[in-house]
Amino acid sequence: MWTIAEYQPTAFFSLRPYTATSSGGKSLLVPTPFAIKMGLLDAAIRTQGMERGQELFPAIRDLRIAVRLPHRIVVNNTFTKIWRLNDSVSKKGKAEKERLIIEAKTERKWPYQSSIGFREYVQFGGPLTLALSGITHAELTPLLLQLNYIGKRGGFIQLVRPPVEVGEFPEGFTVLTESVGSTFPLGTLQMVDDCGPGLTFDHVNIYHAKKIKPGKDRVFHHVVLPLRPVRSSRGFTLYEEMETRR
Repeated sequence: MWTIAEYQPTAFFSLRPYTATSSGGKSLLVPTPFAIKMGLLDAAIRTQGMERGQELFPAIRDLRIAVRLPHRIVVNNTFTKIWRLNDSVSKKGKAEKERLIIEAKTERKWPYQSSIGFREYVQFGGPLTLALSGITHAELTPLLLQLNYIGKRGGFIQLVRPPVEVGEFPEGFTVLTESVGSTFPLGTLQMVDDCGPGLTFDHVNIYHAKKIKPGKDRVFHHVVLPLRPVRSSRGFTLYEEMETRR
């Protein structure tokens, strides 16, 4: 059984890959399974309490998730001003380091200095639809009603209609929780992150000392989205759905 939830993005979406740095990195075109599952866990804790969140966590971790994208997506490129740690004096001698720190403080560049970062913001040309399997429709629906942003904070979405339940895997969806495997259809390749089978609630609890290990607790795999770039310039890239996969 699958639960289908259709959302209308009300703001630009942005979610940099795990390998991106603070200064740059392209945005993914879709929310990753890890981001969606953490959003559902957050909704469970906020509305049903910590104990209920812990009870639901194993099922949320193991959810199968698929997505149906709109026919057109625009990725906007921009540069923004950021503050980054001033580490230019880290390898200097003690006397030289003290002198450089004094100079940086005088110029108001310590311990942070002004810099620029490359950012991408994704504009969806229509609804973003999620399909989820692994939790009953009755348990999943209250969580989906509370899911109001994905990706970076500020990527707001609005549920269009109440979630519905279907028996078969719906057509037009791309599974995000499974690797592309040996078959490689035409489209745009993306690397997404997901919850590893050994991930525990303590791992995702920011107040717990247990750390998430990339590649073990937080796993990565590749998916192919049915999109192709059709137009681009210095400031944007336009993607359209592949005709063969409509």
